[in-house]
Order: sequence, then C-alpha cells, then structure tokens
Amino acid sequence: MTIFIIILLIVFGIVLLLLEFLVIPGVTLAAIAGILMIGGGIYLSYEHYGNIIGNITVLSTLILSVSVLALALKSKTWNKIKLKTEVNSKVSKDEVDEVAVGDLGISVSRLAPMGKIKVNKMILEAKSTGVYIDEKTKIEIVGIIDKIIIVKPI
Repeated sequence: MTIFIIILLIVFGIVLLLLEFLVIPGVTLAAIAGILMIGGGIYLSYEHYGNIIGNITVLSTLILSVSVLALALKSKTWNKIKLKTEVNSKVSKDEVDEVAVGDLGISVSRLAPMGKIKVNKMILEAKSTGVYIDEKTKIEIVGIIDKIIIVKPI
C-alpha cells in the first residue's frame, strides 16, 4: 500500500509541475503542490524502505520528470493551444505634432493624471499637471514633453 501512495504522490507531483511549466503562467499553487508531492513521495520511500530504495526513487523520479517534460515539449499537442499571433503594430504619436502649447480643448475622460482629451477635433491622450481633471472640463495645453501632452484645467 505504501508503494502505491509513493508512486501516486510522485506521478501527481510530476503532472502538476508539467501543468505549471506548460499551461499555468507564473509560480502558482500547482508548482508548490507538485514539489511538495514529489518531496513527500521521496521522503516516504526513504522512511519506509531505507537508503537504497530512497536513492533509487530519487534517481527514477529525476529520469521520469525529465523524460516526461521532453516528451511533452516534443509532442505537437501544445501547438494546438499556444498563441500563434504576433503583435507587430506601433502606436502612432504623429497627432501630437498637430497641437501646440496654448491650444484649448476639453477632457473626454477623467485625467488621473493620464486620460483622454479632445483638441482640434482630435482625441488624444494627455497628462495633467498633477491635479485630477474631471470629465468634460475645459483644458489648456501647457507643454509637450517627449510627445506627451501636458494640460491644466481652465
């Protein structure tokens, strides 16, 4: 019965680590539980069967883990669920060149401190001078630094 529990702990631990590596991003409960299960299985093998069987368990767990990970990465199953699209678009900031310091407009969204403004019939992103600016407040452009429009309420 103890052998069955040891095998189950190690197999479930490897499955959880495999899920962590290939499906779940970041370090989550699955990785922690997988490591604890593998560690528990190895501990039980040392505790109940001695050093020789414990060492064999450690070696076989390492070999099994590496081979399962290699097979999972080699198989084409993961290609079906992985993201294949590439994002290669760029944000255009050419509209900033069409506004100047002193232009008047209105805030389209709340600027806290960033938000949307409408100036010269264009909707642009702007930054306030530090104060929060509510929606539909008249604003004035006080500066443009590195293509970032800085506004203040009127």
